[in-house]
Formats: sequence, structure tokens, C-alpha cells
Amino acid sequence: MRTPWIVGVSGASGTPYARAVLTGLLDAQQPVDLIVSRAARLTILDETGLSFRDAHWAEDLSEWLGREPTEVRYWSAGDLAAGPASGSYPAQGMVVVPASTAAVAGIALGLSKDLLQRAADVTLKERRPLILCVRETPFNLIHLRNMTQITEAGGTIYPVIPTFYNLPSSVDQVYEEFTARLLGFLGLPQTDYYTYSGDETPAHRDRVES
Repeated sequence: MRTPWIVGVSGASGTPYARAVLTGLLDAQQPVDLIVSRAARLTILDETGLSFRDAHWAEDLSEWLGREPTEVRYWSAGDLAAGPASGSYPAQGMVVVPASTAAVAGIALGLSKDLLQRAADVTLKERRPLILCVRETPFNLIHLRNMTQITEAGGTIYPVIPTFYNLPSSVDQVYEEFTARLLGFLGLPQTDYYTYSGDETPAHRDRVES
């Protein structure tokens, strides 16, 4: 069995980024263990009109991603006896996208109030990569101190910040570039379409010429 990446989806706005990252991991042939918080289900419904239910997760995830989730194992956020709650459970690391400041606070304080927070705590204690794609603005001092504490514990704060130097012509291209850079950060093979070579990126060249 190949070792999965754990992906947590919290209740912050920005669930299209979660969809893009999940798709990118699956396209890279990476197995995924998925945790969707209760608040995230409401945000998915608000932002996509789609329901996400524990009992029908495979059907709902297929509709959300537009593909069969053949490499996805789903864990209920309320299941604190799930595999990712244990340090002996194998995982390459964990990405939380989007990461709400509430989730960040819970992780920083080690609350483990649900499986998403517990899996993140386990990821830190096992010295595995933990990447939090924080989605909030502006940050107050509490947010900044929580993010500092997670960084000091070995995690990475990877905010959901779009770039525009590649001249995106659609919001989907914004999601695509963020995902490519994030997966590259995880050490996964990625297209060089958004890679700067000292002159320009292929994406910038193509979009200027078109």
C-alpha cells in the first residue's frame, strides 16, 4: 500500500482551492486520506451548491471533483479513532487547504478537538511536513502568534495568495498555478509551465502571445 498524503479541508472560504489541490495530488498519482470538517461542509455547500455527507462521501466527492475518487480514503472529522489520529499510521505529511484561523488556533494549541486537528498534531509530533494554506485577511495578533507557534513547531504556513504575473485569464488558472506551486513545494513532479527561468514562464509567454 502506497503512503498517502493527508488532506484536511476546514471551514474557511476557498474550497475551490481544496478541489484543485485534491485533483493535482490525484493527477500526480498520490493516494489521499481526506478529512472534511463540519464547518467545511457548510462552506462547500455555500460555494458550490453541493452537499458533502459522511454516509455518501464517495458520491459527493465524485460530483465535487468531477472524477471517481479511486485513490481517496475518507475519514469522518468526528472519528478520533481513525487511522490518522495515530502516529503509527503511515503518511507522507498533511496539507490543510483552506486552513481557517480557527483550525490554525486549534492546531497551535494542540486541542485535537476533531480528527483534522488531531491529524495535524500527529503530523507535527512525528516530524512530518505540515502545510497550512491559511485563508484570512487581515491577520490580528492572535492569528500571527498562532502561525508563529506552528512554524516554530515545524509546520509551514502557505497562505492562499494568488499571483498575477502569469496573466491568468480565468479563476481556474489562478487555482491551477497555486496548486502547481504547492505540489512542487511538496517535492512532487510538476509541469514547468509556471516555472520562472530568469526570463519568463511558459504561461506568461503563451498568454502574451495569445
